[in-house]
Amino acid sequence: MTASGCVTVHGEREIVPAATEAEAAEALKDFTKSYNAAEAKADPAEDAGRVTGPFGAVKQASWKAGSIQKKDGAALKTPTPLKLSDVNYTIPKQAGWPRWFVTDSASNKFQDGSFRWVMVFTRDGIAEKWEASYLAFVKPGDMPEFKKDKDGFAEPVRADDPKLAVAPENLSKKYVSYLKGGGKGFADGSYTTDWLAERAKNEKRLGMATQYVDEPQNTGDFAPVGLRTKNGGAFAFFSTRHFEKRTASEGLNLRISDDVRALMKGDAKGAVTLEYAAGQAATVPLKGANGAQVQILNRVQGLTGAKGE
Repeated sequence: MTASGCVTVHGEREIVPAATEAEAAEALKDFTKSYNAAEAKADPAEDAGRVTGPFGAVKQASWKAGSIQKKDGAALKTPTPLKLSDVNYTIPKQAGWPRWFVTDSASNKFQDGSFRWVMVFTRDGIAEKWEASYLAFVKPGDMPEFKKDKDGFAEPVRADDPKLAVAPENLSKKYVSYLKGGGKGFADGSYTTDWLAERAKNEKRLGMATQYVDEPQNTGDFAPVGLRTKNGGAFAFFSTRHFEKRTASEGLNLRISDDVRALMKGDAKGAVTLEYAAGQAATVPLKGANGAQVQILNRVQGLTGAKGE
């Protein structure tokens, strides 16, 4: 089941704001506190109840790798605590559960102001904690204007919205299909044409054969979400999984990083398969709009597992 604003769950049919701005601010505060604790200690348990979806998969694996390296005696770099400011809260009206909202903030990770730190927070019930499910780094000029009602609340787009060039529930599948064979539907850029060119180059690298497998993710906390923009399109988030198998030519050794080694199962004698989770943020135009191509603004991808052979 996708987390659209028109899903009716647990018998609740009334359309209400997903949260108050005060509740959203408290959720962001709680997230930041637990995130910084997990970063400082390299301990996934510190943030286990505050992250989920693709963002949670990436960060939990990262902290797990750090904790393993720490136990092995590695001296980890002391992280700078995350600070978020100038926060905008975009809260849609929704029926049923799950419910979600979006924040975009200035971040000390980008002190030059080059990117906004954009997150989706979600929860499955009134007694549950708000968890960050998606993170994206978006240039201020790329942040869309959202359609809002007279009370300032945003409009979620349906997962199967027929008016969009690609319905949110189909974004993951369409993107995976694009990565396999190229084609139309996605605008040129870092996460489309440039990534395909990089993959093609890696596949031909001397002494190292690289194979790629991509899979859509579309359910639960990995489901797509989207907000209606002023132009009628959508600002959407969706999830994917990626596998990259590297096989060294006979006589050559694989270079295994510390992060990969910490998460790896088996012994990489001649090959290693890397598993990644990714969350994408994209603008989706109306069907028939000029160009009508999905523009992927950012992809946050991270290693979640590895297998040596």
